[in-house]
Amino acid sequence: MPMPHVETVKIDELDCWLIHHNGAELKVAQQGAHIFSYQREGEQPLIWPNPEAVFKKGKGIRTGVPVCWPWFGVFDRNPQSVKAMRQSDQPAGAHGFVRTAMWRLVETKIEGQALRVELELPVPAGGFPGWPHQVDLKLSLLLDSHLHIRLTSHNRGADTVTLSQALHTYFAVSDVRNVQVEGLDGTTYIDTADGWSEKMQSGLLHFSAETDRIYLNTPSALHIVDKEWQRRIQLTSQGSKSTVIWNPWTERAKAFDDMADDGWQGMLCIETANVLDDVVALAPGESHTLGVSITAIAL
Repeated sequence: MPMPHVETVKIDELDCWLIHHNGAELKVAQQGAHIFSYQREGEQPLIWPNPEAVFKKGKGIRTGVPVCWPWFGVFDRNPQSVKAMRQSDQPAGAHGFVRTAMWRLVETKIEGQALRVELELPVPAGGFPGWPHQVDLKLSLLLDSHLHIRLTSHNRGADTVTLSQALHTYFAVSDVRNVQVEGLDGTTYIDTADGWSEKMQSGLLHFSAETDRIYLNTPSALHIVDKEWQRRIQLTSQGSKSTVIWNPWTERAKAFDDMADDGWQGMLCIETANVLDDVVALAPGESHTLGVSITAIAL
């Protein structure tokens, strides 16, 4: 069996890895351990190929799978237990700090017919600025007929650490107005685009306006049904009870300098998450793994 091909490439300011294995191509930026492309040979991309994405040091990439950790979204919207972990008077950026940190590629190895890629985030002595906790963070990618993403937090400090987090995945769709999400019927959600009101999903989820929802106690399996591309994208989560679903629609998209005005049409974010009350509390010595497996199934 041929060895996997891992090539180092530079895109604008960022060093990246280009990985090929069994007809799949994966692109990962060292900054943020950020997957920004995933496609199988002869198929439509699974990750939204945002042509306006910016590859600059210190700036999150608007596509792919941003790693949001150790808090999610706007810092002040996080539970007090998560906010108490931070010790700084400086403004807290959205989605934490690891998506712009420099990760390390530890190893790539063949496991049967699969390729495993292991990355880790080195913890500075004394912890990260404003977040002085000894939590090791690893991102494990497994490429077989699926893409399996696993984010593992291990608390090697002496105190309990509480965090929120997400794998903030931008999926490629033919047109968000013509796709549906299966698996959420009867699930309670917080509609952040409507004053953070609590609602219940009835039937399939369709898209006809800006959508920003936190679904609670979600099942492990969800599907994006895309009839135009004759596929369903299957997402299977691990270590998560909450799912964030987001599309900026017309006006919000215009405000982004790293998205075309009509870019919202070709993307849908479904984020495997631990947010709001679904936080992770790690006692000393404990680990937690947040994961999602992604594959496309023909209709």
